[in-house]
Amino acid sequence: MLDVRKIGEEDRGASYVLTKLTEAGYEAYLVGGCVRDAVLDRPIKDIDIATSALPEQVIACFPRTAPTGLQHGTVTVILQQGTYEVTTFRQEAEYEGFRRPASVAYISDLTEDLKRRDFTMNAMAMDREGEVIDPFDGQTDLALGVLRCVGKAEERFGEDALRMLRCIRFASTYNLQVEESTWQALLVQAPLLRHIAMERVRSELQRMIDGPAPARAVRLLLASRLTAHLKKQLPLPFERWLAWDDALDAVSALEEQHDRWSMLLMLLEVPADVVRTALQELTFSRADGDAVGAILALREAVAASPSDPAPLERVWKLGAVRSGAAAARALLRLLRVLQPSHGQRGKLALFLEATAPELVRRGEVWLSEVPCFSLKDLAISGKDLASELAMQPGPWMGKLLQELLERTALGELPNERESLLQAARAAK
Repeated sequence: MLDVRKIGEEDRGASYVLTKLTEAGYEAYLVGGCVRDAVLDRPIKDIDIATSALPEQVIACFPRTAPTGLQHGTVTVILQQGTYEVTTFRQEAEYEGFRRPASVAYISDLTEDLKRRDFTMNAMAMDREGEVIDPFDGQTDLALGVLRCVGKAEERFGEDALRMLRCIRFASTYNLQVEESTWQALLVQAPLLRHIAMERVRSELQRMIDGPAPARAVRLLLASRLTAHLKKQLPLPFERWLAWDDALDAVSALEEQHDRWSMLLMLLEVPADVVRTALQELTFSRADGDAVGAILALREAVAASPSDPAPLERVWKLGAVRSGAAAARALLRLLRVLQPSHGQRGKLALFLEATAPELVRRGEVWLSEVPCFSLKDLAISGKDLASELAMQPGPWMGKLLQELLERTALGELPNERESLLQAARAAK
């Protein structure tokens, strides 16, 4: 028996909801991930509650609720401590689009409700006394370090194809071995992933790469070949990760998700604009795509430079201005953990051996010497140029401002109004 007070102290609102429903004569349990994490003695994140009470009965038990998912039997209870999703025990009919049930039927049996869940470790419940209800031996599987589907794995993956990506995420996050029949079912059902929206895929991939074992997630993805069955085919040669096996382990040393994605995508050795297109297909935000693209574009710029300090310094400073200081510092973080020995061959391996060491050694100093990285930091504006040169605003203005910015970054001009205007007149 677990001490439910551990969860109650973390979030007393959940204990209150269980108590109110139980005192009203209904069954009520914590279910899913919060029970799994309690069993593993991990921090509790999302709290889900299942109950024998019908949605209207749940609503009657609490003064403030919201009908956030009545089609699925879910009511959100609103308390001072937060909000809590409460879902009536249910069975699910045939699934539509290999993702969602066509309909649900309310039931009164907890075991039947747990039977519809994906993996045994997520098919446990806990009552308000801390008693764990575990009809599918999820605790045993966790103790053995095994990830197993509830019931027949092919059926679970056939109902919801996203579960295959969740399988890889759970295996990597919780350091579990995928049980053999579950893995074989995943390989068989992999083509069904083409029915899943790209934003769902992206969300799972982000959680994998942001998790504690991104390298293991990548290796499982490669072994499963799930990336070959996405709704939209990406112009990315994922198999190239195989040549960078040691480098994959270095990804976890990076804390920022942008850094992790940038490193993984850099290892594929494709142009930055191709990466931006792929991230758009994966429904990454424009900001995320731009951040990763800027890092890779800067790497491309400096990779074309010899390692001799003078030209490398110039290329580095210009690249940092064009891609941004944030991208420059992110690239340095990547290069500090990516060793020349990680790569077996190719242009990236040559860059890591010939150019990266000097860049790691002197790159931050060179950045500190740059007086401004963006047009807003220049001592003049487009309005100043138009007035000084007596010209109408147009495309020429942006080009000239960028030229002045880059010359200032290189130390060829001081970032002073009169000096910049004089240089603008000379360039006219």
